[in-house]
Amino acid sequence: MDLLRQLRHVRRHWWVVLVTVMVALGVSAFLTVRAQPRYVASVTFFVTTPNQGVSDAYQGGLFLQQRVRSYADLLTSDRLAQSVVAENPVGLTADEVQRRVSTSTESGTVLLKASVTDTDQTRALKVTETLSAQFVDLVQKVETPPEGKAPIKIEVVSGPRVSSSPVSPQPVRNLLLGGIIGLVVGVGLAILRGVADVRLRDAAGLQRATGSPLLGEIPYESGAKSAPLIIGDAATSSRAEAIRKLRTNLRFVDVHEPARVIAVTSALQGEGKTTLSCNLAIALAEAGWRVLLVDADLRRPKVDEYLGIDAGVGLTDVLVGDVQVGDVVQRWGDKSLLVLPSGSAPPNPSELLGSKAMADLLLALRESADIVIIDTAPLLAVTDGVVVAVQADGALMVSQQGRTSRTQVAAAARSLHAVSVRLLGCVLNMAKMPKAEAYQYEAYRVVAATELPAVPSDRASAARHAEGGAGVSDLTQELTRLPR
Repeated sequence: MDLLRQLRHVRRHWWVVLVTVMVALGVSAFLTVRAQPRYVASVTFFVTTPNQGVSDAYQGGLFLQQRVRSYADLLTSDRLAQSVVAENPVGLTADEVQRRVSTSTESGTVLLKASVTDTDQTRALKVTETLSAQFVDLVQKVETPPEGKAPIKIEVVSGPRVSSSPVSPQPVRNLLLGGIIGLVVGVGLAILRGVADVRLRDAAGLQRATGSPLLGEIPYESGAKSAPLIIGDAATSSRAEAIRKLRTNLRFVDVHEPARVIAVTSALQGEGKTTLSCNLAIALAEAGWRVLLVDADLRRPKVDEYLGIDAGVGLTDVLVGDVQVGDVVQRWGDKSLLVLPSGSAPPNPSELLGSKAMADLLLALRESADIVIIDTAPLLAVTDGVVVAVQADGALMVSQQGRTSRTQVAAAARSLHAVSVRLLGCVLNMAKMPKAEAYQYEAYRVVAATELPAVPSDRASAARHAEGGAGVSDLTQELTRLPR
């Protein structure tokens, strides 16, 4: 995985990083508040020698430096700790005193520093004072030979003194360290979440999953649920412009073999295929094409709800031979758009859609209309969508961003390829639009909107569109002449 993809995961899951950092800061603050203050008392010793037995000053310096390193171990020895406890009992055992003592030396010098860390400021100072006195006595005892004078002399040159303020906890350091740890962990979690997330997140992933070109990205709009059609005020939205781009791309997918009967489908239910079918049909009709929209999702038809038409009699009634197609198609709007609703709910949708009557109907519709848009059932739910797509000139697959997994989309595409369906392309629905692009289009829309005529914008306008155009168009006349 390249760095750019990892950065995209972090940007997409920025809230994971934020939450992790906040939790880390909270834990750091909690531990800092609960921690007991600790004080440090220190004393510094100077080690020297009268150079007895050492003829050269340089050799004497090396001798003392070696002794200083040994004395550092002696300061933390069990023998010295027991001497401190015996001399000045402060409520600590020898092991506790030993754990509180630390030493440090400076390379190239004969200075030795001892520190005692304790939660009690007074006790830390008392232990250090006793430690310094007992240490000097212990060195004299150890270094003095039975018949002579000690070759080493130790003097206290600094301290003992205790810090006036606690050396720990350190709130600033703890919070900074907690923030850094939280940031690192948060970035790691965001990357892991991005890698584990198999849902479609961008158009590139949709193209890879379907193996087909991307024909459009329909941006997400909060008002699309209440006003799904690109009419009225929605006709100037970024969503409507994306539908028009899809219309253009769809017409130029293959100029040598243009698709006149297009099946619109998706992998799962609720990805917006019916809304896209209706809006694409509206956009094509606005461009002057004679369009017929067929609701072939016989199990869960929705076209009639969006367009405000009667679906009591429709496709199923035509396929069983009860009515002629010209008698049940309904004109919608003042453009050349006709709608064939689903009709009565059949007990055998797959068999009905795969019948010879359906093939004959599509053949006749292809000759009567410029473009036929068929809203079909989801591919992974039932076989109806594949059955219809086989009889169409091509299929258009719709996938909702962040809802469908790459595996599901790939499986839906394979179901079409398995029966040699021509997959015209894919559409990413409810896509997150970059802020810069959204702002640019909004600025242009505000200027252009001043030149557009007022159009009804509520859902009731769909019904008024359905009632408009009382005259029978040429397309309706051709459909009326079709045989049963």
